[in-house]
Amino acid sequence: MGKLRELGSIGLKSGKLRKDSSFLSHVVRMQTPAVMGMMLVNRKTSYKDGMPLADYGPDENLNDNADIEWVNKNWVRRMLRLCAFISMLSVSMNTPETFKVATKLIYITFAFDTVITVLFTAEMIAKMQIRGAWNGEAPYLKDRWCQFDGVMIICLWGSVLLQVFEMKDPDINDSDAAILRIVRAPRPLVLLRVFRNFFKFQLPKNRINSIFKRSSHQIYNVTIFFLFFMLLYGFLGVQFFGTMKHHCVENSTYDYTEDNLTLYNLSVPDTHCAENEGEGYSCPSGLVCKKLNLRPEIMGFNGFDHLATSIFTVYQAGSQEGWVFIMYDAIDSLPSWKAYLYFISLIFFLAWLVKNVFIAVIIETFAEIRVQFQQMWGSRAGAAQNDGSQVIQSDGTMWRLVMMDENKAQGLAPPIFQKVLRSNFFHTFILILVLLDASIAASLSFNHRDKLPEDKLDEFYYAEVILTVLFALEALFKIWCLGLRGYLRRSLHVFELVLVVGTTLHIIPVLYRSPFTFFQVMRLVRLIKASPMLEGFCYKIFGPPKKLGSLILFTMCLLVIASSISLQLFCFIPKFDKFATFPQALMSMFQVLTQEGWVEVHTDLMDNVALGAQIIVAVYFYLFHFIVNGIVISLFVAVILDNLELDEDIKKLKQLKLREQSAETQEQLPMRLRIFSKFPDHPQMVKVYKMPSDFEVSDVRESFIRQFTGLDSGLNLVVDTQNNGQAISPFLNATHMRLVKSPTHATRCGGVVEKKSGIANIMQESQQQKLVSGGSAQLVPVGGRTMSLLGHQHQVRMERRSMRGSRPNSLKLKRHPTLKENGDISMLSTAMMSSRRMDDFDIKTLQQKKQQAEMKRNQMEVDLRENHPFFDTPLFLVGRESKLRKVCSMIVNAKYKYVPRDPITGKEIKSKYKQFHKLVGLVTYLDWVMIIITILSCISMMMETPRERMVEKPTLQIAEYAFVMCMTIEMSLKVLANGLFFTPKAVVNDFSGVLDLFIYGVSVMFLLIMPRAVEASSPEQILMILRCLRPLRIYSLVPHMRKVVFELVRGFKEILLVSVLLIVLMFTFAICGVHLLGGKLARCNDASIASKEECTGIFFSRVLISRMALAKNDSEIPGFWVPRVWANPRNFNFDNIQNAMLALFEVLSLEGWLEVRDVIISRVGAAEAVYIHLFVFIGYMIGLTLFVGVVIANYSENKGTALLTVDQRRWLDLKGRIKLAQPLHIPPRPERSAFRALMYDITQHLYFKRFIVFLVIANCLMLSVPWKDSGDKTTILAGFSTSFTLLFLVEVIMKMVALSPMGYWTSRRNRFDMLVTFLGVIWIILNYSLDTKNDATMHDTINSLGYFVIVLRFFTITGKHATLKMLMQTVVMSVTKSFFIIMGMFLLMLFYAYTGTILFGSVKYGYNLGRHANFETAPDAIMLLFRIVTGEDWNKIMHDCMVRPPFCTMGGNFWETDCGNYHASIVYFCSFYVIITYIVLNLLVAIIMENFSLFYSNEEDALLSYNDIRQFQNTWNLVDINRKGVIPAHRVKFLLRLLKGRLEVDLEKDRLLFKHMCYEIEKLHPTGEVTFHDVLSMLSYRSVDIRKSLQLEELLAREELEYTVEEEVAKLTIRNWLDKCLKRIRAKEHSNIISNLRATNEPLFTVTELSAGQDTKKEEEEGATPVPTRTRKKGHVELRNPVIQPPSALQGASARKFLTPTLSDGATRGDKERASLRKRSKINTGGKPLPLVSEFSDDTSPTLPSFPTDSALVGKNVSTDIGSWWKEQFTSNGSSDDSSP
Repeated sequence: MGKLRELGSIGLKSGKLRKDSSFLSHVVRMQTPAVMGMMLVNRKTSYKDGMPLADYGPDENLNDNADIEWVNKNWVRRMLRLCAFISMLSVSMNTPETFKVATKLIYITFAFDTVITVLFTAEMIAKMQIRGAWNGEAPYLKDRWCQFDGVMIICLWGSVLLQVFEMKDPDINDSDAAILRIVRAPRPLVLLRVFRNFFKFQLPKNRINSIFKRSSHQIYNVTIFFLFFMLLYGFLGVQFFGTMKHHCVENSTYDYTEDNLTLYNLSVPDTHCAENEGEGYSCPSGLVCKKLNLRPEIMGFNGFDHLATSIFTVYQAGSQEGWVFIMYDAIDSLPSWKAYLYFISLIFFLAWLVKNVFIAVIIETFAEIRVQFQQMWGSRAGAAQNDGSQVIQSDGTMWRLVMMDENKAQGLAPPIFQKVLRSNFFHTFILILVLLDASIAASLSFNHRDKLPEDKLDEFYYAEVILTVLFALEALFKIWCLGLRGYLRRSLHVFELVLVVGTTLHIIPVLYRSPFTFFQVMRLVRLIKASPMLEGFCYKIFGPPKKLGSLILFTMCLLVIASSISLQLFCFIPKFDKFATFPQALMSMFQVLTQEGWVEVHTDLMDNVALGAQIIVAVYFYLFHFIVNGIVISLFVAVILDNLELDEDIKKLKQLKLREQSAETQEQLPMRLRIFSKFPDHPQMVKVYKMPSDFEVSDVRESFIRQFTGLDSGLNLVVDTQNNGQAISPFLNATHMRLVKSPTHATRCGGVVEKKSGIANIMQESQQQKLVSGGSAQLVPVGGRTMSLLGHQHQVRMERRSMRGSRPNSLKLKRHPTLKENGDISMLSTAMMSSRRMDDFDIKTLQQKKQQAEMKRNQMEVDLRENHPFFDTPLFLVGRESKLRKVCSMIVNAKYKYVPRDPITGKEIKSKYKQFHKLVGLVTYLDWVMIIITILSCISMMMETPRERMVEKPTLQIAEYAFVMCMTIEMSLKVLANGLFFTPKAVVNDFSGVLDLFIYGVSVMFLLIMPRAVEASSPEQILMILRCLRPLRIYSLVPHMRKVVFELVRGFKEILLVSVLLIVLMFTFAICGVHLLGGKLARCNDASIASKEECTGIFFSRVLISRMALAKNDSEIPGFWVPRVWANPRNFNFDNIQNAMLALFEVLSLEGWLEVRDVIISRVGAAEAVYIHLFVFIGYMIGLTLFVGVVIANYSENKGTALLTVDQRRWLDLKGRIKLAQPLHIPPRPERSAFRALMYDITQHLYFKRFIVFLVIANCLMLSVPWKDSGDKTTILAGFSTSFTLLFLVEVIMKMVALSPMGYWTSRRNRFDMLVTFLGVIWIILNYSLDTKNDATMHDTINSLGYFVIVLRFFTITGKHATLKMLMQTVVMSVTKSFFIIMGMFLLMLFYAYTGTILFGSVKYGYNLGRHANFETAPDAIMLLFRIVTGEDWNKIMHDCMVRPPFCTMGGNFWETDCGNYHASIVYFCSFYVIITYIVLNLLVAIIMENFSLFYSNEEDALLSYNDIRQFQNTWNLVDINRKGVIPAHRVKFLLRLLKGRLEVDLEKDRLLFKHMCYEIEKLHPTGEVTFHDVLSMLSYRSVDIRKSLQLEELLAREELEYTVEEEVAKLTIRNWLDKCLKRIRAKEHSNIISNLRATNEPLFTVTELSAGQDTKKEEEEGATPVPTRTRKKGHVELRNPVIQPPSALQGASARKFLTPTLSDGATRGDKERASLRKRSKINTGGKPLPLVSEFSDDTSPTLPSFPTDSALVGKNVSTDIGSWWKEQFTSNGSSDDSSP
């Protein structure tokens, strides 16, 4: 071992390991097996700061120093990675269809697979030899990566053996033995061996395990929650809709089966119909409604036939793909309200709320681990840095940042050219060239007559040649000036050089307008450098390239692996080409990734597999879709949000900056008010009609006084030198000297220095807190012992205050400096104290600035009011104090004022309708009236259609007149009360006022014009569209909705930047698309015609009229004759930049991109399809997630949570959790009744609760089949449901017996259970008492009540599972908080619905506009817009609304034509889709994230975990006897003593903390009652480090409260201590009196009862001061005012005034007497000064004062106490001193 150490030290000193393998082998041979095993262990685990680090990379880390000659070589590792990659390629090519194309490929793949298998097997054997197979320190079979490699080797051997049989018998793939190909399915996972080296990072092992465990647990919980909603809607769908198999078919005498039913028997298009007349769609004449009993392979697998298909349908609808067609089928088959209610709520809850919880989970998890992965990804700030150092340089006129080496002449160019290179003119010229190049490239266009894609050498080509030469000369010029090495030093120059090379190749005629066009359009990226704002935003959102690059690589690997696995699973299916080859499989799985048409892939596959495999296929695709869309896409949002996240220190600095900005309010008045200051002052005189003596002396105007006292006035005490001429000294004539110092001078001194010092201290303190902060455990170890969380935080507070010192006027008088070990005085306490004082100074200064700004603003307004008579006069006519204005102001400002507390007692008024009171007091009465009138007016507008217009309907005219009249009255009142524009509270003072005035003006104008003839695109139609803005007026009437709009507008900058980035992306790809695809997509509509010349005549076009798979061949598909036309695809083309941009915008929304892909493949080629896939990947994965991330970040910033540190965010979440927590209301276990106690134990047992949950699930499974369609099965299901209901009734009875009826009723969950059980009993009675055999309606009603009860029972599961309960609360809170956002979205949809009705209400039906989807009425338009919000074929509807002649008929008025509007359609649909889908819906994600953080907590990061809160709830339940959530304040002491766990208060160690908490409760709640949340809030403040968790304002208020509590507790402690001392003094006095009396042999006490008059008389005569009152304990004598007879005259001259004991008295008292005295009552001074105890000496005998008789001494207690005293005296060991004093 010694020799090994020497050799190791030699190797270390050399600084590198020797590469000679003989040296290493020689060293290893010298070691014993034990030493080698220890080396392996040391290699497997490393340590950092005493913590073990786990390597979660590949097992190659172990092989770095292993005793293997060839495995540990780098070239071997690289070779094995290459083998893994080749194996991946081999398995991707191993398909029957691929081998048909290239027959020799089967032998090539076999050879490669054999070699690779042998190499991997040799590697496995070598590893087993060194590590051991099962035994050893690190055995092969116990390592996870080795297990993975072993499984891959087994699959490789199986694949090789299988391929031997395939080469021997090629027909094996067509037989049942093809299922053996499944052995190749795991082989694509070998790709992990290639990239797993990127997962090589080191983290603390317990930390990474905790992160993975927690993340998986949270994802599992959210998945369960998602499944809960899927089951809920699955049950509802089965019972609501059932088997919807009725179709409109030809009337026949026989039943249709799959053998005799053809497409010609169906209606065109195929339509569902209602079984009962009047419930749904009725078939037209000639067709009847019949039920078609066909196989699912024909009718489709979606539907609600039973629970399994219902769940699949619900998941499909939750993905927002194809859901609308299922809803249309339900509308035709059943009453429409069921379909609308079901599907709208499903989309809202499942697609918009529950699924977005996954984004919240991933974002929270990613935010937690980003610090751990920072080293792997690189520095976050590094991305924003340039690739060269910069310095600030001045050119004499301005300062700018330049490269450090920019001024150094490294090239061969003369200095004059160096200067040209650095000039702004050169850079501007290059940017102009880039813009010119982009403009020329975008000007290219094609048509079918003049410009064809074959004509390449045109003017655009020569322009491109010239620009390419110029850019090449630019690169050469830079190389000449900077030198080659200096040029290549910057990454931007390297990028430019690559573009020069690529564009040079592009101008070669053969390569022109080829994929090399990409280099030409990439020049646009250089424009980003021209905008520093856009450049900084790009650096900010994309962050370190390695982070986003790793995620992209992970997504691509996942896609490739999934495609290859699917390829091996489904490539042998006959007549199914979606997975025949790897490119087709990759496109299919990418289609699933984008969610566009993924249902089609899934359905087609299920149609072609066997019945038993359909469930496996469905689960496989649903699982893949769930992973990639619920997790992978959320990761991109998490990365964007993480890049937008600020560091903790920057957050604190921004918090200070925001406080300064909030303090620096606008001191100046608005411009509309400052205009009065431009006019001269005209103060008005007041005409007096009374005698001057009737008036009080009025105040002199401050503005008048300031003319003589202001800084700019003439009275500045300047020495007057004008009248003295030359007699005055020249010094005085030189300048005017101000004798009064400017008051602003003092305020300017030291502010910047103090601010910088405060920020520096905060930064330093933040760093120190980061070093010492850690996760909270159950008990905090401090100083070798464990402390509770409360005790630990109390100790932290005490230590800080001991270092910082006390506040002024506190009881602490001196701060002791901290001494270091060397004796020096530590400056830590001084620094912390100064930092704290700076914090106080900052916040107080900011508050003072805010107040001063407000005062200055108000003063300016007062000055204008005094000096300008027309200021604050509405319309310059109504006087300020006129009665008319006062009346109008009273009407306008009248508002309901809700009083939450009693003004006399201060107690909170408890009301069940508290929220209703707040809602009523939200706005004024006038605004409430106008809100109602506006809503009624919007309802009347919904009744207007193109064929039923307002001008022709008197009822609608009356509603319009009423609205205008009411708004006229409202505007008149507000203008008369507040003014129109030039008043402080003017109506038009912000955008809402402008909107109100605009809506009013449009309404009046429309009412005056009332057009009866309105042409399309005429001014009258524009006026009608502007009238549709009326619903938006509610934005200005409701303050919360104004706040929503304001929050959106505040984030407009970032949203605009994201929009610019996406436009640049689309513009770049659009130019590339025009060059690659322009003019190439035009084809004949007859697929059999290839040339344009032959595209003439007519042909028979087949039409797909049904989604059912009835046609066995093309001849069975109906169609009609159409003319042949050579044209582009109907909805898109790339002939010019405008059409290309529109097509790419549609593709960016993931709608219609499959049609674009298929057309490109069929008409251009498969290679060009890479173009559209690349754009979809970039636009979807990065572009769209930018909107999500930016909207969430802006919402958080506007809410104030974006700048919160981690601890502050946790504190905010804790307060939210405390608000959600409620008392348990569980009565205690009854002890008096054994039977009730037994019931209590049973009902509270865990197994009983699980049994009830099992019963609930079993009861809900009765809804797996539709009751209305089950016939006789319904009776059986009803019987089972009856049994379950009776069992639940027994449960209710048992709980009522155990808890008592009142105790049972206190719980809301119990009340809900009781309600559901009561409804179930009612259903049982109705079901078995009524005869419903002959009444189908009654039968359906009773069945509906039955399954409704079961559905309500299903909701009880959420209350029995803590995770489901918290997630349900998250969703409920999200819905509550997003109420105004949802209402705002609905109002915006209402505006678009009215506008759509006017623009497209009469457009003819098209491919997607039809009976269900149209703009004919406003309700239909709302439903169509809701469909567009989900993105369901919105682009196809837009193109249907673009129809133009000759495909439509023009008319005079807009309602007489069936044509659309091309440009209006683009603006209408694109603006609506962007605003609603990209912005408003993402606000819901932000709200869910905000509320989800309440749920996402555990013991590690929660300040108070759910276990802590649960422990407090259980303890509160013991103390709260009345179960009302309120207890007396004095009972809090018992509550605190009963707490356990982290909230435990140890009275021995934390007695002072206990006193502080008790006094805090009493101080904050003087009424004597405290609530559940009051105590829990107090404990939360005491359990956290307030310096880290609280923001500055809240921190100052909290510390002030704690300081006050500490001082008051200290005062009370001192007072109690003084009381105890006084008690001992009184006891000594009492004992001394007895001793003196014994010495005189006189009666000790003469206790009499005197009257009140005698007491008063004696007090007046003797002037005795009465002794303060004392409290008396039972069994003791209480001497308040004892009457003591004077002793004998032999008493000495020296006497005591109050007979205080001498020093010897206390010394002679025995221990037993002291013990007796401790039991005496305490003295209650009542806050009065203690009586003085003094001695005097006089020659005369003093007269002892007589005390009034105390009635408390009369009775049994007196004799008992005196008797006990005599016993003590006789049994005492010592005797008292009998001598007289």
